[in-house]
Amino acid sequence: MSTDTTIDIDSDIDRVIDKGLFREVMGHYPTGVAVVTGRADDGELLALVVGTFSSVSLEPPLVSFMPMKTSKSFDKLRRCDSVCINILGGEQEELVSTIARRWENKFDGIDWFASPSGDPVLEQSVAWIDARITNTVDAGDHWIVLCGVDDMAVTNPVAPLIYFQGGYGSFVSTSLMARMDHEILDEIQDAEIARPHVEALAQHIGCEVILYTAISRDEMATVLSAVGPGVERENGLARRIPIVPPIGDSIVFDLSGDEQEQWLANARGVDESVKEHYRQRITFLRTHGYVLSLLPQEGIAAYDPMCEATRRYESSRLTPRQERDIRASIVESTVDYRPRELDAEGRYNVGSVVLPVRDRDGNHTLTLRLAQLPMRASGAVVAEWISKAESVVEVLEGRSGRQ
Repeated sequence: MSTDTTIDIDSDIDRVIDKGLFREVMGHYPTGVAVVTGRADDGELLALVVGTFSSVSLEPPLVSFMPMKTSKSFDKLRRCDSVCINILGGEQEELVSTIARRWENKFDGIDWFASPSGDPVLEQSVAWIDARITNTVDAGDHWIVLCGVDDMAVTNPVAPLIYFQGGYGSFVSTSLMARMDHEILDEIQDAEIARPHVEALAQHIGCEVILYTAISRDEMATVLSAVGPGVERENGLARRIPIVPPIGDSIVFDLSGDEQEQWLANARGVDESVKEHYRQRITFLRTHGYVLSLLPQEGIAAYDPMCEATRRYESSRLTPRQERDIRASIVESTVDYRPRELDAEGRYNVGSVVLPVRDRDGNHTLTLRLAQLPMRASGAVVAEWISKAESVVEVLEGRSGRQ
């Protein structure tokens, strides 16, 4: 079933390393958490928690894990015809503790189903890998166990469980991490002073008015919002939204050309003609201080996929793949973002109006957005909305310490 190979570590490695220092340094590198399961000849279900699982080879398909030599569970697993490696999700920390502290009956009260090999797959695991132990290498106080892969599947595509600096956690891309309210306290305080003006604007127009702040190059968050009569806040974008075209032009329009192109690069899969519309919006913003979008034939429903995507973005711990799916939903919006001049006599179904706002340092990190606006408004009326919104921008910038 497997062969043992010994590596002569004594002749090649200087072992005068403090154990505490070794653990501290290596603890700064995160490792994934997996549970290796199997079924002994007598029917006993086996499970071993490992933090050393790794992909080894594609041709042939090989994976590995490294149990301690003192592990009684591995002493049984190495005699099994097959093993199943469970990659754990971020919410399975308690499951890890339960399995690790039990000497026997490890699956009591734990939900699982059989893999094709008949070994346990833990419910809610991210993925499972059916494998055979093909080689066991002697490596200090651990074994390096090489396994040939027979079958595998992803069953629960969520953020994985990791072990880092002595504790368990979950992997979330830093671009997706919410900044806590205290981290944008200055913006919140500045906005609160202007709240009466924002509320008056929402009441006058009968719409939703939101002030966003950029909390990183990848994300915006609400610092103030107000709605007019009959307008539901829940029908709009979420409180946290990713900065991906068309979102964010009110931030990047004042940045360098290279930074603008980096923003445009996030619009993956769209035609170059669409990116050119985004570039035109940037130019329009720089010239006019605002830009608007128009609704297509389906009306306000055109925003539904974008609103749903931002709600998923706000409410979940996301894997990189889920983040990509959400960003794609935003980029693929059917809302018309082409910039245009208004005809005073024309009629418009305006989807949104955005205006850049300077922060207390004079940078355009804030955005005032009008949404859920009345339909079939004349160009003259829309121009009045913009004028009143510009007055609110003046208040916001003045209240931020710039007189």
